[in-house]
Amino acid sequence: MSELTVGILGFVCIIAIVITLFKSKTMPSMAFIIFPSILGLILVLGGYYTIGEIGDLIKGGFKSTGPTAALFVFSVLFFGIMTDAGMFDVIIDKLMKYVGDNVIGVTVMTAVIALIGHLDGGGASTFLIVVPSMLPVYKKMHMRPTTLLRVAVLAMGVLNLMPWAGPTMRAASVLGMEAGQLWGGLIPIQIFGIILCLAHAVFAGIQEKKRGAGLNGKLAMEAASEDAAEEVQHQKDENEYARPKLFAFNICLTIAVIAMLVWDQFPSYFPFMLGVAAALLVNYTPIKLQKKMINRHAGPALMMCSTLMGAAVLMGVLVYGFNASGAAAIAKPGVEMMKTSVVSNMASIISMILPAALGQHLPLVIGILSVPLALCFDTDSYFYGMLPVMIAIGASFGVEAFPIAVAMVVCRNCATFISPMVPATLLGIGLADVDIKDHIKASFGYVWIFSILCMLFAVLIGILPL
Repeated sequence: MSELTVGILGFVCIIAIVITLFKSKTMPSMAFIIFPSILGLILVLGGYYTIGEIGDLIKGGFKSTGPTAALFVFSVLFFGIMTDAGMFDVIIDKLMKYVGDNVIGVTVMTAVIALIGHLDGGGASTFLIVVPSMLPVYKKMHMRPTTLLRVAVLAMGVLNLMPWAGPTMRAASVLGMEAGQLWGGLIPIQIFGIILCLAHAVFAGIQEKKRGAGLNGKLAMEAASEDAAEEVQHQKDENEYARPKLFAFNICLTIAVIAMLVWDQFPSYFPFMLGVAAALLVNYTPIKLQKKMINRHAGPALMMCSTLMGAAVLMGVLVYGFNASGAAAIAKPGVEMMKTSVVSNMASIISMILPAALGQHLPLVIGILSVPLALCFDTDSYFYGMLPVMIAIGASFGVEAFPIAVAMVVCRNCATFISPMVPATLLGIGLADVDIKDHIKASFGYVWIFSILCMLFAVLIGILPL
């Protein structure tokens, strides 16, 4: 089987997954398992891989998503316990006094928290800071969680340009320069992007307000009578599990868990494992009550964990290839590959289609296509697989490598956290209880426009050539 055929089959697999999810034919976890498995079988029958190699690829995929799955299970348990204990009720009451009925203030606050939270460049840690803190406010004000995610991912995309963030570091390594040096050329675009994401937050607030969001808005009036019975049950649960006297302990424990996460000296899931253990021991002493608390939140944790495990199959079959020593690995600069991955072959197909008619405008073209391509490529494959190919094509037309890298970094970053190929995206939608298709539908158009505006600004100030 030729590499061209393998690449085409890869695109067919991705398209099949996207169509299936958007038509709500099955759960994401099932789509992530079934279609890559069919692709793997075809590749085995075509002689590209052996059965044993497919098994090795799937094991490689679990290395990518396994830690995020563990992180999700324990983070859901931790924040669920903190919610039941009443910690967020106190925080929400204080936030509501500050924000009042200002819907726009809530969306702007979301963007600011996301910008600050993403200073460390970690997508998972940012979602764990932003979503649990703001989602209860959105629910209370009858605002859509998809808006929360959209505002957050645009802010995170802008901050993802920092030199210690993954995309900038990967692009710099391909260019053979320091990440800080690359970031120096991106600072004006980043400043423009921060202003743009705050403007978008205001716009998103106006949209929600028009829908009738707010404490006294149209949606609140409509929900008042419908939610009466649910409110009685909520009050009953709240009284049973609330621990108002332990608020100081719970808030200190939460700050300590997030501080450990940002400190990044332990696996990301370990702070939440400690947090769950401490929260259960202090808040809910009888062992029967501890079991009850875990069972209360096991459903959402298991559902999202299954999605991440399914994504491991997707990542393994599509993203991993085999290095010179025969081990499953992701292609990186300086690593000789014995057998290229499916996404590497997909990148080669794109390189064959793009150059002939586009030549000198390659940075702009790849910038425009970066957001749709983000749905097909994970971060490593995009920068280690596609960027070197684009640089080689650009060189044949006299286009320098730097503007190509800038276009790919800036525009792809905007779409990082709407891509199902990025494990942190699955964590974010799980915390917000939003389907991946709804997240993509609500965010894709805005993210694409946002990335093009950033690219046009780069053209305006002379960083990208026309």
